Amino acid sequence: MLQMRPNCECCDRDLPATSTDAFICSFECTFCRPCSSNVLHGICPNCSGALSPRPPRAEKLLAKYPPSDQRVLRPDGCRGPG
Repeated sequence: MLQMRPNCECCDRDLPATSTDAFICSFECTFCRPCSSNVLHGICPNCSGALSPRPPRAEKLLAKYPPSDQRVLRPDGCRGPG
């Protein structure tokens, strides 16, 4: 099951579990749509994997399967590939 991390690792924008603006890599590194597209160009800065849209979790399942509350933020900010 996806962790559903609550924020963008680049800019710290809130990304609730119901958001359609979250993008993840296969390790669940999480980024907002603007950072994924404009800064990272679809490539995770942590593992070099492709970023894909994170599916939103249905609101009726949030109580039974809550999202993570652990915020991850890269201390040096976000850098695109290269």
